[in-house]
Amino acid sequence: MRIIKRQILIKFWKKHAGTQKELEAWYNEVKHAQWERPADIKIRYPKASILSKNRVVFRIKGNKLRIVVVIQYTIKTVYIRFIGTHAEYDKIDTETI
Repeated sequence: MRIIKRQILIKFWKKHAGTQKELEAWYNEVKHAQWERPADIKIRYPKASILSKNRVVFRIKGNKLRIVVVIQYTIKTVYIRFIGTHAEYDKIDTETI
């Protein structure tokens, strides 16, 4: 998968110590994934939340972090829309970010 906005991950781990390892691991797994539909994601990430509008929420670092993405399956592209702590995630609308 092609990942758009990797810089948002780098910016986050520079600001939040102790998150780089998990975020890099997530990035590398997603980069090499071959998802064709939401069910493919659930195989590797059973706790991921599949939302409307091709949005997916990943729980990272024992659910301390959340990453919200939009996936365009036909062109194999993942757009990172949000990364934040669980508390920050609770303040956003995943349908509009």
